Amino acid sequence: MLDIRSQRGTAELASRTDAGPDVLHYLATHAAAATRAAVAANTATTATTNRILADDPSEDVRAELAAKIARLMPGLSQRESSHIYALTIETLECLARDAAVRVRAILAELIKDMDCIPHDVVMTLARDLNTVVSVPILECSPLLSSADLMEIIAYGQVSEALAAIARRRKVDGDVSAALVQTLDVSAVAALLVNPDAAIRKETMDRIIDQAGEIGAWQMPLALRADLSARAIRRIAGLVGSSIIERLAARNDLSESTRARLNRELRLRLAQEEDILDTEVDHHTAPADIVAAAKAEGRLDDWFVEQAAMRGQREMVVQALAALAQVDAATVRKILSSGQAKPVVSLIWHAHLSMRVAFKVQTFLLKMPSHEVLPARSGIAFPLPREEMRWHLSYFNIPVS
Repeated sequence: MLDIRSQRGTAELASRTDAGPDVLHYLATHAAAATRAAVAANTATTATTNRILADDPSEDVRAELAAKIARLMPGLSQRESSHIYALTIETLECLARDAAVRVRAILAELIKDMDCIPHDVVMTLARDLNTVVSVPILECSPLLSSADLMEIIAYGQVSEALAAIARRRKVDGDVSAALVQTLDVSAVAALLVNPDAAIRKETMDRIIDQAGEIGAWQMPLALRADLSARAIRRIAGLVGSSIIERLAARNDLSESTRARLNRELRLRLAQEEDILDTEVDHHTAPADIVAAAKAEGRLDDWFVEQAAMRGQREMVVQALAALAQVDAATVRKILSSGQAKPVVSLIWHAHLSMRVAFKVQTFLLKMPSHEVLPARSGIAFPLPREEMRWHLSYFNIPVS
């Protein structure tokens, strides 16, 4: 017989399925943490002992227990008595509320595809504020109804959780509409690339309304298989030539829609060619190019965005100076400050979009990602107007 007084002996005994329930219970309540963890992993441990181990002070013990209980759940009610089943469910509920993220995450990952888990447990994990716990359940659990998902969306989950819902194997029209209502960029992008997501006409219209400002939605939109001819034409009016080419390559287009896309493509290529021509024209100063564009009504979001994406710093300087009615030296000072907030404030003052502000930060100024100031709700300026006025006043720019 093994010597249960030695640490090695008790650990070996705790792992044996023939050790006996009383011995395992004794070890679970009196032995060291490593031995208790072995008892927690042992499939021969009784439901009563498992329930005690769910309150064990050691996270390692509870983690082992979570992994085992998850593996035991399929078919449990068919092979166990009602008392054992009730105790096991109580243990499962306790682990779903465990203080340690690691324990909850292990449980969520292992039960995410199961249809034998109590609904309350699934909802507890789905509402978890830590995404390593909630995301596997939100993306995979077959037990979450559309009503559950809409409740969770309304609960104000973070972007990663919303995107997980958008990636589900089946997303109905109500859930899609609720996701789009959040204007979360990552979630809507994930919804668009999900072929099993049903998106109603009015929901698609809402996405298209915002897509001109949110580049991350444009290619997924173009690749949707269920676009109407009307939606395709609307998208073509918002995007660049490369995405229009993708739209024109679809094999489900009518002749009239294809002809319209080809006309739009020629127009967009001509616009882009105009900007390229200004880039290679070394004899024309950026200030003169900007003045000409302003006179022709072409000094707009598109002009500044394309200049920023091509790294034409002085072109952007002159454009912002003209649009914001600020001298070029002040614009250069703001762009050279290395601070996102005054840059974004200046672009707001120039009556340009937050999309332009994002492109200036990333393409022209090449700010590190952790310093870039992103849009609020995908399209809006992230700073209050009073704060932007304050940043501009620091550079002696008066704003009424």
